[in-house]
Amino acid sequence: MTLADNAIAWYDVNARDLPWRQPDTSPWGVLVSEVMLQQTPVVRVEPAWRSWMTRWPVPAALAADPPSEAIRMWGRLGYPRRAMRLHACAVAMTEKHGGHVPSDLDELLALPGIGTYTARAVATFAFGQRHPVVDTNVRRVVTRVVEGQPDAGPATTAADLVAVEDLLPADPPRAARASIAFMELGAIVCVARNPRCRICPLESVCLWRASGKELPDGPSRKPQRYAGTDRQVRGLLLEVLRHATGPVPRQRLDVVWSDEVQRARALAGLVDDGLVEPHGDEFVLAGDAPATGT
Repeated sequence: MTLADNAIAWYDVNARDLPWRQPDTSPWGVLVSEVMLQQTPVVRVEPAWRSWMTRWPVPAALAADPPSEAIRMWGRLGYPRRAMRLHACAVAMTEKHGGHVPSDLDELLALPGIGTYTARAVATFAFGQRHPVVDTNVRRVVTRVVEGQPDAGPATTAADLVAVEDLLPADPPRAARASIAFMELGAIVCVARNPRCRICPLESVCLWRASGKELPDGPSRKPQRYAGTDRQVRGLLLEVLRHATGPVPRQRLDVVWSDEVQRARALAGLVDDGLVEPHGDEFVLAGDAPATGT
């Protein structure tokens, strides 16, 4: 059996029961999940995904609402520009693709804010195509099993895409199954710290396991600080705007953070990113109507 065969056999028995993996999940549901899962744990994404899909089951439903509603629904998932990207994608698909997620990789890449990973993931997981889908988890599995090294590099390279593509079966649907199986292995078995090698279906052929090399000391990536950062201040400002029933005067935003310079910088960043719109000395989420007379 090949690495892909072993990974698929393991996945068929051990895969997590996630809603976007159900056979009846639409390509739109897959795209939403992939955007939400960027830098956000599954446990936080699952309830947000269900709420999103209940409200906007098709792209046209989201496109019909202003982007401010996408930002509100995004809640505290973090990196709210992703909500704006999903809204922009919904508009583009409604205008150019008849309200459907395109299956062609180049057309997926042409959607607003959709990068190489997301486009390949949607083409693979939604349409059963044969593409190397490489995230941190997949790179870690391949680096350990095939290259015999304990950790992958900090970013996906062209060489990573080639290495993963070489492992995929020729049959597109089975290649898609292998892609999700490698990803799941990296997420719950071949984890960065304390990998569960004894239950890994690839242990017997893993070059890193055979080499006896130890994991490097300390975390493989330096944890990102959140408390006290501009990200935290941006989140506090957005929280006020999300729950407001109208334009928010600057004075209401001033009370959320005492450092005036940092608060002003965070607010300016939200405006520059298109998440917030200023109207005189009041502010609204992108797409919300300003107060009468402003």
